[in-house]
Amino acid sequence: MNRDATLTRTSRLTAALRRWSPAACLLLQSIAWAAPAQAPAPARIDLDAFEAMKKSVALPDGETLAYLTMGDPAGAPVVLIHGYTDSARDWVPLIPYLAPRLRLILVDIRGHGRSAKPECCYTRADFAYDIKLLLDALHVERADIVGHSLGSIIAQTFAELWPERTGRVVLISSSGGRRPGAAPRAAKFDYAAAIRQLKEPIDPDSKFMIEWWWSPTPVDPDFNRRLREDAAAIPLRVWLAVLDQGLIDTDLQRTLPRLKAPALLIWGSDDPLMEREVRDTLREALPQAEVKIFPGLGHNPFWEQPAQCAEVINRFLTAGS
Repeated sequence: MNRDATLTRTSRLTAALRRWSPAACLLLQSIAWAAPAQAPAPARIDLDAFEAMKKSVALPDGETLAYLTMGDPAGAPVVLIHGYTDSARDWVPLIPYLAPRLRLILVDIRGHGRSAKPECCYTRADFAYDIKLLLDALHVERADIVGHSLGSIIAQTFAELWPERTGRVVLISSSGGRRPGAAPRAAKFDYAAAIRQLKEPIDPDSKFMIEWWWSPTPVDPDFNRRLREDAAAIPLRVWLAVLDQGLIDTDLQRTLPRLKAPALLIWGSDDPLMEREVRDTLREALPQAEVKIFPGLGHNPFWEQPAQCAEVINRFLTAGS
């Protein structure tokens, strides 16, 4: 690829990003093109500028949530819900590739990021109710919901409880839970046991924390480091409360039949947390759902191959529009 062609393609991408919003343009720190590469490197987002865009809203249930909005203010609303011990920054690798016409609403769930960290309560219904109240505060009647890991369980729960407020649902690295009566199996990575052994202050560079954010495909080290530091700052009582109330024995099988929204299920084939059994129960509970499995990717496929994941998500969210 010659230099003129590279500059032309850079200009086109920059112009596309400008259609999002002025704030989004400030996040475009740099775009590097490797010669003679055939595809552009991911756009780099300034993580500090991203955090500075966050706002806070006091909800009627007494909680305060941090959130930010990006994209087209008049576009179709899409709520993005991050995973356990992450924050809205979870979505930074994916954002530059999502369709500019979408109105993205990125939230720090309770206990995480800049949101309040109450003594209780951390069930999936508590998290989902926060999302409902946030949409009320933003005067959003209906939205598509995208969730990753714990965020996908929250997305499931929201769609089950408020189907009239739910458009489409994208569940990334999600679970249908274990079959009723199924004998427990030894996990490849017993994260629950490792978390129960944590002590404060949590060391962001400990062996556990590095393994917790490991991906088969290398991820930007600065992005990864910031995630670990943010998670280490979450009080250990919150780590344990979410683990016990939101992730263990959540009885997903009982309520999944209520999820009627069109759904897209995404996994990495080498996800060490969501193993084959709990993927299969979700697929069986949602037989009409679209499924995309990325070979060789782990629990965070949209960090490892953001452009490819965004292509699948964009096609699903904008189908028929």
